[in-house]
This record gives sequence, C-alpha cells and structure tokens, in this order.
Amino acid sequence: MMKTKIIIAFMAITTLMSCNTRNTTAEEGEEHEEHGPKGVVVLNENQQKALNLKLGTFQMRNLTTAIKVNGQLQVPPSASADITAVIGGNIKEIKVFQGDKVKKGQVLAVLEHPDYIALQEDFAEIYNRLEFLEKEYERQKELFDNNVGAGKDYQQAKADYNTVKAKYEGLKSRLQLLNLSADTILQGHISSTINIKSPINGFVNKVNIKLGSYVNAKDILFDITDNTAIHADLLVYENDVHLVKEGQKVHLTMSNRPDKEYTATIFAIGKEFDSNTRAINIHAKITENIDGLVPGMYISGHLHTDKKYTRTLPNDAIVKEGTKSYIFILDDSVLENENNDGAEEKEHQQEEGKNAFKMVEVITGQQDDGYTEVNLIDSLPENALIVQNVAYYLLADMNKEETGE
Repeated sequence: MMKTKIIIAFMAITTLMSCNTRNTTAEEGEEHEEHGPKGVVVLNENQQKALNLKLGTFQMRNLTTAIKVNGQLQVPPSASADITAVIGGNIKEIKVFQGDKVKKGQVLAVLEHPDYIALQEDFAEIYNRLEFLEKEYERQKELFDNNVGAGKDYQQAKADYNTVKAKYEGLKSRLQLLNLSADTILQGHISSTINIKSPINGFVNKVNIKLGSYVNAKDILFDITDNTAIHADLLVYENDVHLVKEGQKVHLTMSNRPDKEYTATIFAIGKEFDSNTRAINIHAKITENIDGLVPGMYISGHLHTDKKYTRTLPNDAIVKEGTKSYIFILDDSVLENENNDGAEEKEHQQEEGKNAFKMVEVITGQQDDGYTEVNLIDSLPENALIVQNVAYYLLADMNKEETGE
C-alpha cells in the first residue's frame, strides 16, 4: 500500500512538471507547443513551489576524515551559580522572575529576621569595647616599656585586646557577606533586612522561594547561568581518541534546530576515561551566534581531524544517469535566446515566473552526513545558482520530454 502511494505521488508531481516543459499558449483558437533545448527543463513559478525547489551555491566542507560525536550544551562551573542566604531569614521581597536577565551585583531578593539586628548590635558593642581595650593595651605597654607597670597586667591587656579584635574582624566579615555596611552600622543605622545579590551576569533559571517563607543558610534560592559562556560538551569514543587534537573543527546540529548547522573549535580535551561509556569528554567553543541556545540541549555532529576542505552539494542535488553524475544550474539565458525575436513571448515567460535549469555533468567524490564532494568538468560562473534538492525529478521530467512521452 505504501509503495502504491509513493508511485501515485511521483506520477502527480511529474505530470505537473511535464505540463510546463511544453509551453502551450492559445492564440485565436490555435494551440502550439514549445520545448526547451536538450538538457534543459523549464518550470513555472507554481511548479517550483510544488516541488519546494531550493537554489543555492557550493558549500566548502571537510569530507576527508570525520568522527561522529554527540553530547550536550553546557556552561563552565564559573558561569553557573546557586544563590543561598548565608544566614537564614524570611523572604520579604522577590525582585526577579524565572528567565530574567540579571547583572552581577543586582538585588534578587530581600530577607528580614531579628538575627540580623542582633548581629549588628553585637558588632557595634564589640567595636566600642575594642576601642577601650586598645587604649588600655597601649597604656599598659607604655608602662611596661618604662619598667613602671607589671608584666602580668601588660600581658592580660594584650590578650584581651587581641581576643576582642579577632571577634570584631569576624563580625565585620559576616556583615560583608550579608551586604551590610560596617560604617553605616557604627553611625547608628541598624537594618532588619539584607539584600541577596547576584554574583554573576546571566539568566535566572529557577526561583525556589515565595514571599513570607523561611529559608535556611543552605537552601538554594536562585539558580543563575551565564549562557554567553555556553559550549559543546561532547563524547569521543575510545577508538577515535587518538585522532582528536585541540583546534580541530566540529560541525554540530541541535535536536531542536536540525536545519541549522553550527561550527565549533575544540579548546579542551578530557584526561579521564569513562569506563561506562568507553569515551572521553571534549569541549568545543561555538563560533556562531549562540542566542537561543540553552544548557542541556542535545547535540550531535562530526569532528573533522584535518583542514582539507572541498566543494560539496547536498546528496539530493546530484543525480546519476548511467555511469555519469549531473547537477542542474539556473540558466535563464536559454529562455532569452529562444525569445530574442519575440518580445511578447519573452514578457509572457516572465509573467509566468518561468526558469530554465540546465543539466551539467560533474564528477562526484566522497560522501558524508548528507553531502557529496563535487568536482567540475567545465568551469561555472562564481555566482551560479544550483538546484539543491530535486535533481531526480528534473531529470525524470527532462527525459520524458525528450522521448516524447
């Protein structure tokens, strides 16, 4: 049944095409047909749309030695952050939403708790005590140096001063972790809230909190990733590891963008062999615009182990007839030559959007990943447009016309 449907579909397409390779016009009730020159097929605009005919140029690709790879998009550890509260508290404000772009130092949330007040009070108290002990220490030191004071008193003053100074520095560091200003506190301004800030530029992937909830110091409030540092994390299996070097090119496709190809350059090769996958990890930097790419996306492609590039076309752009291979190029000069003494006919051709496609013999080489190496027998113009996808149908229609079927 499936085979019958394919045959019917093919007959319908070739019938549609053959109708245009014979250009029929009615003039005063009389019909006449026009045929393109040998090796040329002519299609109007509707027929080109029906075939989804695509035009393009040669692509330079590496088909000499390729290794199949697959993996995921990832960011380095320095480009990903889990945000915690350092000290537990209640959520008073949430200033970002999932997907928001944030900058380093931007406030993500505001927390409040009585412990924040107590911490600042302790700091102010320790500071005042430190001032007193510092002066007492200096006084005892001066007495000791002048052989007036007892050494025991001097040693006790020194110990008390150093103990309180250490506690003062510890409290000051805790305040800095909470983004609280020591100078502001010493001026008498005590805050019941602290700000949670982003340590990196990036995008908010997760928001794990809600207003009023209590969070502990170890709870992850936000997950932020800097997607500008995204790269390809790929697996290379043990049989191919010896072929991999830094600086090699990798051509990649994403599972959600199969029609778009990305180029990446290897910048790091893992040194640890995974006994489960029988592979090592390699890391490659993507050279194209990475907008829209998200860590975790599945990727696959080919790693090229040399830099010898060659002229290629998609496999569907090439057709075989006997032992020879052919491509079709856009060549409307054929229509112009046929209509050089008939201005009205030429205008009619243009109105119908007709195009002529000439068959050109080529020599094919290696194939890989849907592309074939192409070597020209005769040179073509640099800007020549080549049919990329339906060469088989064009050949079939041209043969029908030439045999008169």
